[in-house]
Amino acid sequence: MKYITLSFLFSVLLLCSCRRGKAVEAQSSEVTAEMALEGVDRYCHEAYDWSAADENPEIMSVAMGDGTATEHKVVFRSYTGAFVYFFVDKASGKTRMVEYVPALGIEDAAGTIDIHDYLGAETE
Repeated sequence: MKYITLSFLFSVLLLCSCRRGKAVEAQSSEVTAEMALEGVDRYCHEAYDWSAADENPEIMSVAMGDGTATEHKVVFRSYTGAFVYFFVDKASGKTRMVEYVPALGIEDAAGTIDIHDYLGAETE
């Protein structure tokens, strides 16, 4: 009976340590610049109307900006001349958006997304 109990406890400890290892592995995967750009590009193609760029694709774009040690900056330029700056946290993927309208000198918080929601499998 003692051996069965010890075997059971050992099995439980082994399973718990495996799960903890996977959680640490998932948290340690940093969002790369390429991932940030891909995720923001997918988000922008879902959230914004790109029909204005059908005849002139250069009027709308998604490009990398200057990031920091903790954030990637991705810039969406609208056909209206407005910009949306996406600040993607490298560790978590949490992304805050700031809209800037240069013609009016207005800058406002525009919400948040999780970049992981726009990575991976192709979206429709």
